[in-house]
Amino acid sequence: MTTIRLPMMGLVVLIGTTGSGKSTFAATHFGPFETVSSDYCRGLVADDVNDQSASTAAFDLLHHIVGVRLARGRFTVVDATNLTRSARASLIALAKEHDVLPSALVLDVPTQVAIQRHQARTDRPFGVDVIRRQRAQVPRGVGALRKEGFRNVYLLDSEQEIADVEIVRTPLLNDRRDLHGPFDAIGDVHGCLSELLTLLDRLGYRIIRDDVGRAVDAEHPDGRTAIFLGDLVDRGPDSPGVLRLAMGMTRAGHAIAIPGNHEQKLIRALDGTNVSLRHGLELTLSQLARESEEFRDDAREWCRELVAHLVLDDGNLVVAHAGLKEAYHGRASGRVRAFSLYGDTTGESDEYGLPVRLPWAEDYRGRAVVLYGHTPTPTLDWVNNTLCLDTGCVFGGHLSALRYPERETVQVPAERVWYEPVKPLAPAPEASPARRDGQLDLEDVLGAHSIETSTIPRVSVRPEQAAGALEVMSRFALPPGKLAYLPPTMSPVPASTREGFLEHPDQAWSAYAAAGVREVVCQEKHMGSRAVVHVRRDGEEGAAYTRTGRAFFDEPTTAAFLDRLAAAVTAAGVFDELETDWLILDAELLPWSLKAVGLLQEQFAAVGAAARAGLAAAGGALDLAAARGLDVARLRESTARRAEDAAAFSAAYRRYVWPVSGLDGVQLAPFQILAGAGGTYEERPHAWHLALIDRIVAADPGVLRPTRRLFVDLDDEASRAAGTQWWLDLVGDGGEGMVVKPAANLSWDAKRRLVQPGMKVRGPDYLRLVYGPEYLSHLDRLRDRNLTHKRSLATREYALGLESLRRFVAGEPLWRIHEAVFAVLALESEPVDPRL
Repeated sequence: MTTIRLPMMGLVVLIGTTGSGKSTFAATHFGPFETVSSDYCRGLVADDVNDQSASTAAFDLLHHIVGVRLARGRFTVVDATNLTRSARASLIALAKEHDVLPSALVLDVPTQVAIQRHQARTDRPFGVDVIRRQRAQVPRGVGALRKEGFRNVYLLDSEQEIADVEIVRTPLLNDRRDLHGPFDAIGDVHGCLSELLTLLDRLGYRIIRDDVGRAVDAEHPDGRTAIFLGDLVDRGPDSPGVLRLAMGMTRAGHAIAIPGNHEQKLIRALDGTNVSLRHGLELTLSQLARESEEFRDDAREWCRELVAHLVLDDGNLVVAHAGLKEAYHGRASGRVRAFSLYGDTTGESDEYGLPVRLPWAEDYRGRAVVLYGHTPTPTLDWVNNTLCLDTGCVFGGHLSALRYPERETVQVPAERVWYEPVKPLAPAPEASPARRDGQLDLEDVLGAHSIETSTIPRVSVRPEQAAGALEVMSRFALPPGKLAYLPPTMSPVPASTREGFLEHPDQAWSAYAAAGVREVVCQEKHMGSRAVVHVRRDGEEGAAYTRTGRAFFDEPTTAAFLDRLAAAVTAAGVFDELETDWLILDAELLPWSLKAVGLLQEQFAAVGAAARAGLAAAGGALDLAAARGLDVARLRESTARRAEDAAAFSAAYRRYVWPVSGLDGVQLAPFQILAGAGGTYEERPHAWHLALIDRIVAADPGVLRPTRRLFVDLDDEASRAAGTQWWLDLVGDGGEGMVVKPAANLSWDAKRRLVQPGMKVRGPDYLRLVYGPEYLSHLDRLRDRNLTHKRSLATREYALGLESLRRFVAGEPLWRIHEAVFAVLALESEPVDPRL
């Protein structure tokens, strides 16, 4: 059996005559969507796979499909004869354009076998002479195909050999997604062995020495792995010592390493290539001359085997000496390697004779953290999701490391200036500042795009939704840096069949029981506005805003409100218990009139007043008509009922209005702690959240209001009945209703689908405000409401909210947090009945 090893991400070009079995081979060994066939493309553009006049268009389509697949990192196979060098050259160019490795598989069956197969088919109109001419073009040498640019070439020259093939997909050398750390990434060492040993000690590594006291390994007691980001050699006092330690650690499995440009130059020098002895290489060669020839050879081969960049931790971490833009992650080509080693340069030199580098990190938008070195900087600054760890130790700066995934930096100062830098470490005063995390780009949010979340694989946003969100966000919302989260919409329960009810707890019990939820919590629905509050222990940099990101108060009132809330959280001991200096709370801010006074005055009050006045006049006129002996009893009864409905409507909205002066009259009812410095809390049960919130409320019952709740066991009929009665009592007193949630909080059904995080069950009086004073007369029609879209919207927005919080807690760049926040607002523009 012949084993063929192909890269997991690459382009495979099948080469062979008609009848050589390419399509059968592809169907046997590759997935149905992995193979792009010229015949199929010809059929797509001409409705006839044999229409040779359509070949040009067919191959244009084939190249487009192949290009799209390679751009997305998909393994792709081209099923065509590919017998001419020009045909193969266009495919090799595609592989090069998308930085993947091209492989060639030649199926070279005898001419007669191909002819027999051809004659057995009835769908081929051309004669056997075509096959004979094709047979003469079949490449029969591996070397020629390799010179064309194919990295892997396999020649299969018999039916038996083709039948006995085994295809093995192999990851690229840079694909180490199976390594999860935790890691300690170390910036450019440049021969500073003493500082490296100090840094490893501070990171918690135990140094292992040989018989003569040289450091040959370092091991972390917690199993952490060091990552050397290249440029271990040159300029410093002991490059051989650094190499000896790094080589020992990598071979023992205690470290991994990638090469820097200085290692590449060292390899050429040790190979005997005539290289310029500058930038500290002369010192390294002088130091290595005192080592044994065996050590020099070993160091050269170790450096040669290093891979230019590595993709780690399921793709969440990328390391490359000079950094790497997202399009190159996990790719393999000369330009990817050059970028990894030297960065993105213009080809020009600055006034110091150093290459002018393009600021690739300013435009980086990748999900993966990118750690790199190469260009020394005086401080450690995150730019988007990237961090340069070269802080110029050899030039008298620091040797720096990053603990991953903790994102904690550790530094040790240089013991001295070992090498005078050509260019000063500090940036020139007139240098334009790099784009930092707080700067956003419209391209991040406009147009059609999608956001990956940890609960729903991908949430899509359409261009028109993004445009609407931009209007709201740019005109009315707080600055994006203050908006770590926007709350999701909430779906109501399915329509009730009970007389006199559009919504009822019965449907909440049934819906959650069907999803496998055994216990729910019922929380009273406050008569206010949904609020998100970011409160800090020090009272600074917080926010209190609406579902659309608008501030509730002016700045002085906001500051006073947050100071008071911070004092309550501090007094309750919650900051200390959760080991955080800040919290983000999901809450309701009362009264509703605080935010919606215009809506109440211009719509609800106007409707109520007009209805009461009009129906009172109508009732008086009907009374006069009845006194004259006219039969208006039915109309009088209907008008009286409508007047009662109008009065009930006015009474309903008046419950949401009371006078407020400053903070007097304002109440906040928190019901969930969303996040703190220690993480997000969606996996903590609601009982945990409410218990902490009760303590906070008790610390300041003047401005804080408790959220009444009841837990219901859905397997217990009596518990369900108690929950129903609790709701009836709430709405009987004019309350808005309740929200029913899985008691465990974040929940999944048996098919691993996200369960609705909450369903609202609104009371009859409140629903008058939603559907109109006389809605009970139209229940049959209102019950025919479709909730599918609303439920989908609720779960998608919930997933986006969790994602933005998780990114915020992880310290990710603002654009990464904001894209999820912005998407919640964008989805709110979907055409869903607002009354739901």
